[in-house]
Amino acid sequence: MTKQEFLSSSGIQVQVLELWLEQRWLVPEEAEAGLLFGEIELARAHLIRQLKDDLGANDAGIDVILHLVDQIHGLRRVLTELREEIKGR
Repeated sequence: MTKQEFLSSSGIQVQVLELWLEQRWLVPEEAEAGLLFGEIELARAHLIRQLKDDLGANDAGIDVILHLVDQIHGLRRVLTELREEIKGR
């Protein structure tokens, strides 16, 4: 989705998006036409909003939480690959 579509879907303001991009909390795909946002960025934006609005997490807390979420997803991916490799033997 385009930047404008992402802003509409996520409900965040342009300034907030720019800050989150600068923080690298969101990492959209870069294309000739501009940034392209996927479902992962949209889900992360909703998570960030929940963490800030509902739980009162500050920016340092958001950094830690997103880093941990990324580690968990990476480990799940590795475990899935390992399980598939073991099944193939």
